[in-house]
Amino acid sequence: MEFIVIPVTPFAQNCTLVWCSETKAAAVIDPGGEPDKILVKAKALGLNLEAIWLTHGHLDHVGAAGDLKASLGLPIIGPQKEDDFWLSRLGDQARMFGFPEPTLFKPDRYLDQGDKLPLGKLEFEVLHCPGHTPGHLVFFNRQHQWAQVGDVIFKGSIGRTDFPMGNQQQLLEAIRSRVFPLGDEVRFVPGHGPMSTLGEERRSNPFVADHRFG
Repeated sequence: MEFIVIPVTPFAQNCTLVWCSETKAAAVIDPGGEPDKILVKAKALGLNLEAIWLTHGHLDHVGAAGDLKASLGLPIIGPQKEDDFWLSRLGDQARMFGFPEPTLFKPDRYLDQGDKLPLGKLEFEVLHCPGHTPGHLVFFNRQHQWAQVGDVIFKGSIGRTDFPMGNQQQLLEAIRSRVFPLGDEVRFVPGHGPMSTLGEERRSNPFVADHRFG
């Protein structure tokens, strides 16, 4: 497994290209904007883009999904269905944050807790982790101890819950009961900012470190 993080949009959202090293089958996770930048990188790496995976429905994570689907015919997979609340309001989100008007879309497949996604010879597990949004997902590759967590958890922080349909208690429970049990060695790509490991966040994250829940 290989991956590369491509910051996009004025919010420096971590769009990720992840691929099977053997087959070059690739997925683009959370293409929040700048589709040309994403496609140039994918072409330079010789990747065979097969799908778009979405962690949740906020514009800075999905803003280019409709354009990529239209230009390449890629299926849009995820998020969980409850994030239709956000996907149906992409135009409103764009106007609120000064983003370009996005190409609207409907996911080809919604996901839920326990689903699995193949990618070449790789397999990714799907975790439903509500709180930041009601339909937020995490993608986890067990073999390589790697996860894309969107806006669930960051290095030293957690996702905001003050947006409509946010729920801090749900978010804390998702992190503690679904994300942390994946293992301390798991490296994760957050929605924004640098990577970290779950072990480091269990030790030092001021919101969800183990010592807070003694």
